Amino acid sequence: MNKNRNIRSIVEKIGSKIPDPIIIFIVFYIILMFISLILGGRSFSVISYDGSKTVYEFKQMFTSENIRWIFSNAITTNWLSYGGGILGILLIVMFGIGIAEESGLLSALIRKLGNTVNKTFLPAMIIFIGIMSNIATDVGYLVLVPLAGMLYAGTGKNPLVGMAAAFAGVSAGFSANLIPATVSDIVVGNNAELFAQNQNIPFLSITGKPLNPITMNYFFIAASTFLLIIVGTVINIKITEKKYSSLKIETPPEISTFTVSEKENRALLFALLGFIISAIIVTLIAIFPLKSYIAADGKKVTPFIDNIILFVTFIFFVSGAFYGFAAGKFKVPSDLISAMTKQLGGMSYVIILTFFCYNFLALFSYTNADIFITGLGASFLQKVGLSGSPILLILAVILVTSLINLFVGGMTAKWLLLGPLFIPMLYNVNQSMTPEVVTAAYRVADSCTNTITPLMTYAGIILSQIRRYKKDFTAGNLIGMMFPYSAAFLISWTVLLIVFVTFKIPLGF
Repeated sequence: MNKNRNIRSIVEKIGSKIPDPIIIFIVFYIILMFISLILGGRSFSVISYDGSKTVYEFKQMFTSENIRWIFSNAITTNWLSYGGGILGILLIVMFGIGIAEESGLLSALIRKLGNTVNKTFLPAMIIFIGIMSNIATDVGYLVLVPLAGMLYAGTGKNPLVGMAAAFAGVSAGFSANLIPATVSDIVVGNNAELFAQNQNIPFLSITGKPLNPITMNYFFIAASTFLLIIVGTVINIKITEKKYSSLKIETPPEISTFTVSEKENRALLFALLGFIISAIIVTLIAIFPLKSYIAADGKKVTPFIDNIILFVTFIFFVSGAFYGFAAGKFKVPSDLISAMTKQLGGMSYVIILTFFCYNFLALFSYTNADIFITGLGASFLQKVGLSGSPILLILAVILVTSLINLFVGGMTAKWLLLGPLFIPMLYNVNQSMTPEVVTAAYRVADSCTNTITPLMTYAGIILSQIRRYKKDFTAGNLIGMMFPYSAAFLISWTVLLIVFVTFKIPLGF
């Protein structure tokens, strides 16, 4: 107990000194401007992965021409159009998810599964749903974790055990999924492609094939889903259940609301109908107008895969709409607009973050500061002898990211900060560190330590939900309960990635 409290105290003290990521990017922007004043006009050379030597100049930003560049590009080019419109892609995804969540479809599905699955398979089912719930961003934290506690309490089990399984699936398994084109796929993949392009790094896989930014990690994260279900279930049964099953808890009266009403059951059938109809439409579009073809230059063009985000959004939209109208949640078509609007309201922080972040990254690239820093980093890694071992480089990425994740929450902000350095630097050190390998390593580390830091966005919410059953449960107790999941996920997931890379198994398509 004292050890857990000490860990919590150290993490909280360090974390309390770290400002919001938006402030960090504003400060970085100002610092970079003044660094350009000092280094501006100076030339430096970088040796690329192919052995060629290129000379660059560090731009000085305090000139009339460059000041005009800042203001002329700040809104459209550097923000709204950054990376081919990444911000717009994120907002589009939330349209379908907003309908599915606000209609009550996701909550009903969770409760329906919980009432039909055998108790023996409850931990595996909850972890699986937790992992899959990440397609709907916050819904896992806000819906699944409390429902898992209610499910366990309603079946005579300790609710903390169920909530631990849900929290492990939602948070520690954040980057795993069976559905492509999740929000994390978009953020990590699209930006990785841009980071590679900025420094002329080939956007090719470890097998030498062109990468699709949205699905380049799909095979790995799909395999990871099954791995984490197995590992998480073993931890839940062998450690969490044994330790907490005898713990005295208070059962709140609302566990009776866990049942699925007859009206909701009927609405689920309509949702299934909506899913089938939308899936048929998507399939027909994929087979006919958007089928793959070979272009005049000999390259394979995949219009369906390139637009898969729109189709995933469409399926969520239709299924959620069918459920919402059948359940009475939606009365008129304008209710669909309200549902999407509410979901997009939660994206306000992301919109603000991306404005400052993307403008910093644009400046970072425009001044050639990104090439300067990655060149220094690559040179350092070569000098310390890591250039010949992609496995050690993978371990280094995972270690650095997992430690930073204890103090800086938010996958997007961290990736936008680390990605521009990791993608080119690691490839220049060792050509086995292709973009999809680096992003996979980052996603492993970014997920696993989420559950053991009180600085994670939803840590306080999870703690308050647990306290409905155990009022004296502390943040230190939460870290202690989730640490076995975090450690087991981190070790097993890292091993899986090393197996993929060692045997050159495609990480995605």
